[in-house]
Amino acid sequence: MSLIKIAGTGKTYLSKSGSVPALSGVNLDIQSGEFISLIGPSGCGKSTLLMLLAGLESATHGEILFEDKKILGPDKKNGIIFQDATLLPWKSVLENILFPIEILKLDKKAYYKKARELISIVKLDKFIDKKPHELSGGMRQRVAICRSLIHDPQVLLMDEPFSALDAITRDQMNIVLSELLEKFNKTVVFVTHSIKEAIFLSDRVVVLGGRPALVTLDLKIDFPRPRRSEIEDLDLFRDYSKTLRQTILQAHQAMTTEVGSV
Repeated sequence: MSLIKIAGTGKTYLSKSGSVPALSGVNLDIQSGEFISLIGPSGCGKSTLLMLLAGLESATHGEILFEDKKILGPDKKNGIIFQDATLLPWKSVLENILFPIEILKLDKKAYYKKARELISIVKLDKFIDKKPHELSGGMRQRVAICRSLIHDPQVLLMDEPFSALDAITRDQMNIVLSELLEKFNKTVVFVTHSIKEAIFLSDRVVVLGGRPALVTLDLKIDFPRPRRSEIEDLDLFRDYSKTLRQTILQAHQAMTTEVGSV
């Protein structure tokens, strides 16, 4: 049985000018422990699908099942990470990481050890008492990732978490995320515009395209873990990149044609 089953799922938004279909007939099965990247042209519905998985939006038709039960709203089984780290500015690194424990009304003392372990893994030991304004962008996202893991969710939903970072920091964050997931086995759905990032991190890369969007490619990435940056020099990595680039280009051209014909 799949951990997550997306079955004929669609989403249509209503506006003053009429209905705007974002997704239509998306079918996708996600197994426990898989890392799935969603990639595709801008505006193709990647973030919309992620919000449906998070229970923050409702599907217009079809359904999304988690452990064979329909997703009807937000669930503590999910950890969500957005483009912005959204840390509380008056709280320290440690306090920000423990904030979900407060929200869930759990015993904070029982989670101090895990919080410190997470801080150590992402190499922020010297910054444990610092406030967000004292951290770099990459550091803030490390805190956001630790915060999403503190309550031990089954699934991480990540919406372009590294898009605002420079290229070097982004590559470093990919390594950090990989190392965290080697220790804490999670199912991940990851939205990105970076083909390289998607290949490096994922077990499968799913391309969305069209308007309304559907799955145009579901590509298995056959690299063993743990992964290191050297795999980017392999012919297979370049082959994956070429396939994904061509698929996204075709999807982009199709969307442009559809807009032009309206």
